[in-house]
Amino acid sequence: MTPEQIKSELNHFTGTEHYYKHPFGILFTDGVKFLAEECQSYWLIDLVASYQVEESVMKEPFQVFKLTVNKDHSAKVEISDGNDNILHLQIIDYTDFPLDQIQLWCIDKICILPSEY
Repeated sequence: MTPEQIKSELNHFTGTEHYYKHPFGILFTDGVKFLAEECQSYWLIDLVASYQVEESVMKEPFQVFKLTVNKDHSAKVEISDGNDNILHLQIIDYTDFPLDQIQLWCIDKICILPSEY
């Protein structure tokens, strides 16, 4: 799928029928699973799950993970509390993630797409 097709498909996820359990204990939805499969980015779910032990992140019941990919394929992940308070910033030297930007929300240890809220 092209990035445009992926973005279009992601807009159709407005809820979930299934929850999938990550080995680190969080759950994720059908939309997040679709994103991981189509973008070959299960590493992004791993990243969300790995931050659940970071004290500044784990105390927040609502977390926003915003991945922004640069033209040189470097990227950054901003983790915030949903009120523009940055909890953590991670720099990624290289990624082949096909979209220029994506947000995942982690609410009470359930990782969702914003459209699934």
